[in-house]
Amino acid sequence: MTEPLTIGTLAKRAGVNVETVRFYQRRRLLDEPDKPPGGIRRYTQTHARRLRFIKEAQKLGFGLDEVADLLALEDGRQCREVEEIAGHKLAIVRERMVQLRKIEKLLAVLLGRCHGNRGKLQCPLIASLESATA
Repeated sequence: MTEPLTIGTLAKRAGVNVETVRFYQRRRLLDEPDKPPGGIRRYTQTHARRLRFIKEAQKLGFGLDEVADLLALEDGRQCREVEEIAGHKLAIVRERMVQLRKIEKLLAVLLGRCHGNRGKLQCPLIASLESATA
């Protein structure tokens, strides 16, 4: 069995700060162990695993509300619901990638126009942005 962890040690091992741990507790993503009279709270490896889960889910683009939904299904018996949540997230990511490719192409064109622009002419990128908002 491993020794109990202080909140500072837990946070350090998870790569977050103590306030992040407390924030997750307020959001009810991480439970708060009981505090013994005159003592300090002690966290377990279960808390550490939960923190790692939250951080990894965030790296995949899940927001904290979505993380809460996934945690509610973590017993492994609701694979269909998890698949639905992840499938929805994948669709959003793919749509965002399409949008980002369009932005990339447009910026490349505008930067190409800027490169050849010298003198007192208006910057093509600035002019394009101004006309788009008019």
